Amino acid sequence: MAFARKVWKLLVAIKDGLVLLLLLLFFGALYAVLTFRPVAAVVEDGALLVALDGVVVEEPAPTDPFAMVLSTSTPIQEHRARDVVRAIEGAATDERVKAVVLDLDYFLGGGQVHMEEIGKAIDKVRAADKPVLTHAIAYTGDSMQLAAHASEIWVDPLGGAPVAGPGGTYLFFGQIAERLKINVHVYRTGEYKSAVEPYTLSGFSGAARSDIEGTYGNLWENWLDGVRRARPQAQVRQVAMDPVAPIRAANGNGALAAVNTGLADRIGSYEDFSLRVAELVGNDPNLPDEPRSFAHTSYRDWVEAVAPPQDGRAIGVVTVAGSIVDGEAGPGTAGGDRIAALLDEALQDDLAALVVRVDSPGGSVTASERIRQAILRHKARGIPVVVSMANVAASGGYYVATPGDAIFADPSTITGSIGVFLAVPSVENALPEWGVTTDSIRTSPLAGQPDLLGGFTPEMDAILQSQVEHSYDLFLGLVSESRDISRARLRTDIAGGRIWAGGPARQVGLVDRFGNLDEALVHAAQLAGLGAGDWHARYLQDEPDPFTAFLQSMTAPEETVEEGDMLAVMMARRDLVAGRSLADLVQLLDRPRIQARCLGCPPPVSGAENARPAALRVLLDRLGL
Repeated sequence: MAFARKVWKLLVAIKDGLVLLLLLLFFGALYAVLTFRPVAAVVEDGALLVALDGVVVEEPAPTDPFAMVLSTSTPIQEHRARDVVRAIEGAATDERVKAVVLDLDYFLGGGQVHMEEIGKAIDKVRAADKPVLTHAIAYTGDSMQLAAHASEIWVDPLGGAPVAGPGGTYLFFGQIAERLKINVHVYRTGEYKSAVEPYTLSGFSGAARSDIEGTYGNLWENWLDGVRRARPQAQVRQVAMDPVAPIRAANGNGALAAVNTGLADRIGSYEDFSLRVAELVGNDPNLPDEPRSFAHTSYRDWVEAVAPPQDGRAIGVVTVAGSIVDGEAGPGTAGGDRIAALLDEALQDDLAALVVRVDSPGGSVTASERIRQAILRHKARGIPVVVSMANVAASGGYYVATPGDAIFADPSTITGSIGVFLAVPSVENALPEWGVTTDSIRTSPLAGQPDLLGGFTPEMDAILQSQVEHSYDLFLGLVSESRDISRARLRTDIAGGRIWAGGPARQVGLVDRFGNLDEALVHAAQLAGLGAGDWHARYLQDEPDPFTAFLQSMTAPEETVEEGDMLAVMMARRDLVAGRSLADLVQLLDRPRIQARCLGCPPPVSGAENARPAALRVLLDRLGL
């Protein structure tokens, strides 16, 4: 008994010690959060280091503290496109910056329009006679689009430059729905509204295929032309159409094949690359013996240290990025209530004009309408409204653009997809296979409807189809009035769910002119009667809470190189795209609602970790598997 009491006392002491330790850690973390103050960023003499380890997005999603704690891997970083552009452009005139370095070793991509904007910023640095150097394990489409503007392109000895155009594999659930006897009720408008086809077909319809292939063809030609102009010696088309020949000619050496075809200049590890940069800008005084060091300032520090001008009146910029959903979601997702609240709060400010920056494939019609109404409240005060389209501004993304006095886009923007749909699954045919039967008592045609167990009545089908057609008619009316295009022409030649690249969209009247966000801001200032130096941009956004800011400061990785070879980088990029595609499909089936959404558009890149397996698990659950 004496021994047992000693063991018990020992266990109690261990328990008390662990509890005390946890309390100390908790209060220590609480103190750190409450007293957290960001360290002031400083721009050092040397290179501007742009380490794009992750994805470039229009609007980064907030840090999820629970996912961060439970995750077994480092969160994928999201880089705000305008921050990257502003830092690189600033390097052209900042005397402290001697060169710009792009670390693309673990770059997972971004939209084509964002890549073009960053490429133009690199051109400004080159025009200032400053070198721009890039290093990557694998130069895929997005990273090659950036690197083409550099003065020196380095490729890892285990890497290469596999050039590939837009496109890939899409998921279709028509056969499995039929096999499981799940009845997907589809209500849509427009022959080209392909968003519902994954639920009912086993592949694209002829109309949808021709529509998507035509748009992707435009994007591909824009990409090829841009890379050729930036790097005339690069054999991009030849490598894209026959990727095997240069690899075989180099005896399987992908890096050598990249150099031989003009897609890269030099082969070397990141250590070799760092030594070359150090020759140009000097060694890092804090790490004189580190083989991968050179004097530098990260682009994030540059953005924090160099504040944009705040002279003159404010022009508000509101961002509609990601899927448009009901509620407060975001940033990174366009929650209709959240964005409407930001716009309404800005009504208290003396804004000279409003720019609506859209990078969204659309989503909920009701959320899109909330955003549109909030924009109209600014117009009602006589405030000019200009729309700036990024990579995608389609379906609901175009819906929120209709109040614009002018619409700016890029030739590689995807827009249009003017159409509405609704998809609702029911299991009245599947339940008997499991020995479950249903019986109904109805006092009216709509009693118990919509009935996901017993099926929809003809009256329910008719009402839902009528609602979709009414929403589509409203959408057509908004476009017709704002763009001065007749409804008849919209129905026959432009709408019906067709998607358009920026060039053709301008030709048919959906877009007014080509230009980026800066050019849209200048035009908004002109509409407000303001000249250069008389205005500044004020971004309407939620400020992160101290806890989120603390977590981001603790978890944001330094500019490091992720280990891997060319295939690993390519697979990581495909994982993101596949994950987003699955997540989009799950979202549509999770809570059915009328949608103005484009699923024929390229899925937006995102840093959402483990999106593919999580989405797949939810999808299988929805299908009863």
